[in-house]
Amino acid sequence: MGVFRITAYWMNEDEYGDMTSTGVKAQLNHTIAVDPKIIPYGSEIMIDGQIYVAEDCGGAVKNNVIDVWVEHPSNSFGVKYKEIYIRMEN
Repeated sequence: MGVFRITAYWMNEDEYGDMTSTGVKAQLNHTIAVDPKIIPYGSEIMIDGQIYVAEDCGGAVKNNVIDVWVEHPSNSFGVKYKEIYIRMEN
C-alpha cells in the first residue's frame, strides 16, 4: 500500500480508554487505528511482519498514518515510516 507514518497510542491517552470506534476493545499486537477512507475497518495490515487489524480511527490519523495500540506510554516508539501491506484473501 506504500509508506505510512506509524505511531503508537495507549489506554487513557484520550477519553475512550481501550474502546475502539468499531466497538471492540483494543488488543496488543492486534489493533491499529487508521483513516477508514484509506484503509477500511477490518482490513488486515502487515507492518514489520506483524499482522494487525484496522479497528479504530483517531483525530490525528489521516491519510497515510497508522496508530498501533500499545499497553503503556513507555512502549511508545516515536515515529517510524514503514512500507505496509494489506492482506488479500485468496
